[in-house]
Amino acid sequence: MTAELENKVAIITGACGGIGLETSRVPACAGARVVLADLPETDLAGAAASVGRGAVHHVVDLTNEVSVRALIDFTIDTFGRLDIVDNNAAHSDPADMLVSQMTVDVWDDTFTVNARGTMLMCKYAIPRLISAGGGAIVNISSATAHAAYDMSTAYSCTKAAIETLTRYVATQYGRHGVRCNAIAPGLVRTPRLEVGLPQPIVDIFATHHLAGLIGEPHEIAELVCFLASDRAAFITGQVIAADSGLLAHLPGLPQIRASVAELQSQPS
Repeated sequence: MTAELENKVAIITGACGGIGLETSRVPACAGARVVLADLPETDLAGAAASVGRGAVHHVVDLTNEVSVRALIDFTIDTFGRLDIVDNNAAHSDPADMLVSQMTVDVWDDTFTVNARGTMLMCKYAIPRLISAGGGAIVNISSATAHAAYDMSTAYSCTKAAIETLTRYVATQYGRHGVRCNAIAPGLVRTPRLEVGLPQPIVDIFATHHLAGLIGEPHEIAELVCFLASDRAAFITGQVIAADSGLLAHLPGLPQIRASVAELQSQPS
């Protein structure tokens, strides 16, 4: 990989998770100086050590405005500038299911971390990006912001809110050199996926991914790196689907294909 992010400074939130950790490694390999941010109970020091290349770490609680501001200040104090923010951190709850069963606590907790936390990161990062001459924010959304099912109701609604926030940030600060885009991944193979979703459901998702595969964290990380780089200078205010065509086809495509194959196999 070329050093296309040489001397850039990047913050990655949720940096100890599957996508977050990989997203910390890719910009570092591209020359960026990376700040890994996550909750105090995570192994931030170990994650930063695994990234190497001068990566540092700082605890952040996205529900706390003072904590978010402290993360931005730490980055400026450490590196003197800020160029890239990847808002990857997210909260999900096993009890986040049907609307009629939704508790206010699950709804509010999910929105506080995901939607408000992303807004706070943008709020305090934007002035620093502007003072650096411009920069890039990459927010992580989800395919479930675009198509509903019986789980993750509050989570998916927060991701839809993040996509709208993405367009507002791009619109309001583009003239100052700040770009803002979002990525909407399909199902990605992470530790959270392995413990949170039964394999039969994972297999169903795989049949709807047009390549028949589950995504890998490095595939999302590479897209984050691209959107953060000058190669994407003409891209802002967009939501980029990284879902192997999950939402590009008719809902019953696997069943349709099976039915067509069965009909074709019958003697004429």
